[in-house]
Amino acid sequence: KSEPIELLLTDLRLAGDSGMDLLDQALAIPKPPVAVMMTAYGSVDTAVEAMRRGAWNFVTKPLNLDEVELLLKRALRSRSLEKDKVRLEHEVQDLRAKAGSSKHGLESLIGKSEAMRKVSELVTQVAPTRATILIEGESGTGKELVARLLHHSSGRNGNFVPVNCGAIAPELLESELFGHTRGAFTNAHQGRDGLFVSARGGTVFLDEISEMPFDMEVKLLRAIEESAIRPVGSDREVAIDCRIVASTQHELTTRIKMGQFR
Repeated sequence: KSEPIELLLTDLRLAGDSGMDLLDQALAIPKPPVAVMMTAYGSVDTAVEAMRRGAWNFVTKPLNLDEVELLLKRALRSRSLEKDKVRLEHEVQDLRAKAGSSKHGLESLIGKSEAMRKVSELVTQVAPTRATILIEGESGTGKELVARLLHHSSGRNGNFVPVNCGAIAPELLESELFGHTRGAFTNAHQGRDGLFVSARGGTVFLDEISEMPFDMEVKLLRAIEESAIRPVGSDREVAIDCRIVASTQHELTTRIKMGQFR
């Protein structure tokens, strides 16, 4: 509390309070650290609970120090990008307030260049359709802003549900997106709807889709083609009604050629 801390790496089991309690306390301070949970007693439920409380990710023991170092570097980079995002959002809010523009209208796209005019035209053309959209651009260029604009210009009444595909552990991503049934895995004491169901009638925004694991890409393709998902542990498909908008800062064609994306 006395000075800014960038990163918290905590065990789940501590001599005093639990790691969950420490996580709650750390994330409650005005400038919280990015938090990573470390445990030898890992389970999907424990990891999900930690991340629901605000942990950036988790790691199980025994530790591979090279993997831990890489994970912590990614966590710090994520924190740096988040700070840039907050700063840019504040700047956009200030510009928006000065311009008196609406929250989700085309006026929220700041700029009068030919490139921005084309973006506005594309949004106007595709927003009312049911087309699945991919937004490409470098980090910080406003991909999520365009995604939200697409949603609010579409006339859809459901929620806008953003998902950072690179910030959720691969073993948790399927459950987060598609949900799971009771008893689907250890400590799954009750079923849970996934984010696709939460976005019923709305839009799922898959941010940084290039970070999605290979096996999830196959399941996502089926969800797009069939408008249906299969919760983890279930033998039945569930119909979904949501639009999918994705983004990437990488050139997907290049990644496909390198065998890094389907």
